[in-house]
Amino acid sequence: MKVTTARHIETFLKEHQKEMIRFLKKLVAIESPSRDPESQTAILGILKEAFESLDFEVTIFPGKKTGGFLYARPKEHQKGKAVQFMVGHCDTVWKKNTLKSMPVLDSEERISGPGIFDMKAGITQMIFALKALKALKIDYPLSPVILINSDEEIGSFESTGAIRKIAKIAKRAFILEPPLGFEGKLKTSRKGIGKFTIKVTGKPAHAGLNPEMGVSAIVELSYHIQQLFSLNDFEKGITVNVGMIQGGSSANVIAEESQAVIDVRVHNMDDARFIENKILSLKPNHQGTSLKIEGGFGRPPMERTARNQKLWTLAKGIGEIMELELEQATAGGGSDGNTTSIYTATLDGLGTVGDGAHARHEFIFKEKFIERTTLLAMLLSAKDIEQEKTINSKKIIA
Repeated sequence: MKVTTARHIETFLKEHQKEMIRFLKKLVAIESPSRDPESQTAILGILKEAFESLDFEVTIFPGKKTGGFLYARPKEHQKGKAVQFMVGHCDTVWKKNTLKSMPVLDSEERISGPGIFDMKAGITQMIFALKALKALKIDYPLSPVILINSDEEIGSFESTGAIRKIAKIAKRAFILEPPLGFEGKLKTSRKGIGKFTIKVTGKPAHAGLNPEMGVSAIVELSYHIQQLFSLNDFEKGITVNVGMIQGGSSANVIAEESQAVIDVRVHNMDDARFIENKILSLKPNHQGTSLKIEGGFGRPPMERTARNQKLWTLAKGIGEIMELELEQATAGGGSDGNTTSIYTATLDGLGTVGDGAHARHEFIFKEKFIERTTLLAMLLSAKDIEQEKTINSKKIIA
């Protein structure tokens, strides 16, 4: 029965492949950089129409500093029915007018363009997976709810609250970020990401007349940079990178101020707490200097938990039905899956196989577009793997 279902879904999608590609190209043609909130209006409007055509109730929540996010749920949602959560983002790292030098190109095997791999293909998969299930009258045991944000590439700082709220009541979460490598590995764990800023204040003096009267903030910072570097542990997957430094006002002045920005990546919360404590507890090394340390882990690690592995096993089994050999992997970067994984079973990297995230050769494989949309539709129609969580209100977020 499952084999037949997969074949029916695949056949439907192949019949609608041209429509899928047209829709995808339409999304890519709308440039939507994260730091340009007004650029999100058009793409969120198109997505609203697309989900409404599938009998979803759609609300666009405006942002204060971002383009906001879209939330969709079935109009006929049954009160108390457990939900499954699909998450994606419509923002990209590309500035406006990138299309002039990086146009959408459609060849026999590939489609390329800014944001197509990360992750407008994944958004298109959401819509056409739901379209296939509706057309084929295939029911989903868990009611699908969707959130598409416009600030993922800059940390999801305005949408994380809503993502957290939905994840807490969802039975499982599917993240439509692109998979890893040409093998299309699904992401079952991700490193947590921390960002810290160290500001050093010293005492200024003339470098030629009375240098002994000064205390260099740059020299103090250089000491701490060495301490931070010593926290790297590549075997455990801990990376501490001082990626930006600045300080001083002139070559002939003992520097009064300096600053460093640190990127930290870890595999688990124990390491996150350990590194965070080490950084926040740094003390001045030179008398006459002071430190101000700010920051923390904006994205906690997505760990390879037992419930995440159950969801991976479900996907792997569906892959076997589809004669698709799926593999799992760990990603060094973060996503909204880092947040959902705290509260519910999460499977990331369900987008379309390709390459070039944040790079000028960004593309997807056409053949994999159908394959991964079929996989998503099968996952949405799969039975629950956990005991039920129910909801008592008609609207999850308001």
